[in-house]
Amino acid sequence: MSAEQEIPKAAATAEAEAPAATASEQEKPAADPVVTPWEVEGDVDYEKLVKRFGSQYIRPEQIERMERLTGKKAHPWLRRGVFFSQRDFDKILDCYENKKPFYIYTGRGPSSDSLHLGHLVPFFFTKYLQDAFDVPLVIQVTDDEKFLWKDMKQEDCYKFARENIKDIIACGFDPEKTFIFSDFEYIGHMYKNICRIQKAVTYSQARGIFGFCDSDNIGKHGFPAIQAAPALPTSFPHIFGENKKPYCLIPCAIDQDPYFRMTRDVAPKLGYHKPALLHSKFFPALQGLNTKMSASSSSSAIYVTDTANQIKKKINKYAFSGGRVSAEEQREFGANVDVDVSYIYLSFFLDDDAKLKEIHDVCSSPPLRY
Repeated sequence: MSAEQEIPKAAATAEAEAPAATASEQEKPAADPVVTPWEVEGDVDYEKLVKRFGSQYIRPEQIERMERLTGKKAHPWLRRGVFFSQRDFDKILDCYENKKPFYIYTGRGPSSDSLHLGHLVPFFFTKYLQDAFDVPLVIQVTDDEKFLWKDMKQEDCYKFARENIKDIIACGFDPEKTFIFSDFEYIGHMYKNICRIQKAVTYSQARGIFGFCDSDNIGKHGFPAIQAAPALPTSFPHIFGENKKPYCLIPCAIDQDPYFRMTRDVAPKLGYHKPALLHSKFFPALQGLNTKMSASSSSSAIYVTDTANQIKKKINKYAFSGGRVSAEEQREFGANVDVDVSYIYLSFFLDDDAKLKEIHDVCSSPPLRY
């Protein structure tokens, strides 16, 4: 396996509630960031991550080509670099141009009964991709993964999966071309492919990629093949039959890349195309850029079920501010919007580029002196 080793830590615990910090309060020496499929902590250097994972940046000409082929304007998250890294995206564009079959695959691990804003990023972007390409979409809900990794009852994982699926449906996917499934319910249909993948990956390779240790339960060791299986079209015989030719495009946060580096190594051995990927940056927690939003920490997350008043209180109490430590510094330098959580959230969800730039310029400029 050519992928670089990932050594995961235990799942992050819920953060203690703390008031919003300022930029200067975070200017301390930081430990090396941790980026695994189960935990993201620290100041992530995306340039180093791209080099380490061996992916490539999304190129402007790829965005322009997608616009030309589909006749649709690029999503703001492509224009602003939220989705920034890719593997074999040119092959997907070739498929679309040459009318060859492909499909989209994304997923969700249900650790709470509601999605938060960070979870919406892959789903909103996937909705854009489905609308632009007009292709089938499969969405895997990994209730089994949460049971294996977290201290959760099996029935709670299944219940959260059903509740999360309601939120996913509300994103507006084409019901005629979208298949959403729980692993607990659907895994039997994928089991032949899961076994093929497991047989093609040695324990040494899996340990090197995912950092499994002797104290990990055996379910964790076998799970990567379950997340890989939907990238093989024959895992969905009711959609593709036994056709191995369709390509697969996977939009996901870059922390999920280890699963699909493994899949890309295995797929050709089994007679399939390597899946293509589009990677996003992380959606930060309210406390700042040093961690992604977590469903298990109510003080770090804004849930889709929160009321407007709850959201306002969370922003005012917890959101990391780009304001300076003193009025004098604020007057001299303006705010640091690069670390201001409220502005960063706007950069995700405000579609109007001109309005976003106006807010950036106003907030980051020193106040006028009279």
